[in-house]
Amino acid sequence: MKPRLAVALALAIPGAVSAQGVASVQPLYEMSKGWLVKSAEQMPEADYGFKPTPQVRSFGELIGHVANANFMFCSSILGEKSPVTQDFEKTTDRAALIKGIKDAFAYCDGAYKITDARSREPIEFFGMKGDKLWVLMFNVAHNSEHYGNVVTYFRLKGMVPPSSQQGGM
Repeated sequence: MKPRLAVALALAIPGAVSAQGVASVQPLYEMSKGWLVKSAEQMPEADYGFKPTPQVRSFGELIGHVANANFMFCSSILGEKSPVTQDFEKTTDRAALIKGIKDAFAYCDGAYKITDARSREPIEFFGMKGDKLWVLMFNVAHNSEHYGNVVTYFRLKGMVPPSSQQGGM
């Protein structure tokens, strides 16, 4: 995982976010969640194996990666063992990937409902130290980074991504 943009964003704004609390991050999470789920649902099954270049993930692998990552981020925030039982990045079935990303976000919904007091608890994540609110924002940044990838896949397929569709924002 090379989330350079996500790391840069996560490191740049924890103070501002911490001053506002979990409620400041929730709308950003909901927006990225909605766009990613709609993307998974709208991409035709035949295009789940599409790769813009051989060096990058296929669309399906990208959706699987986002599902895996959400389980990882949110289980860390909740202090639980991840409930995921499969590697979604290796899943090729469209229906299973759609279910996987929906399940990952449903699990994460609980992490985005922690109290402001719990959000200030210290945590170490990817060898960095911060608080749980910082990890929530890191998750939003990671989701947004990969939604940016998804937009490119949609455009290369001649499709309009969810954020650009009527009512997308």
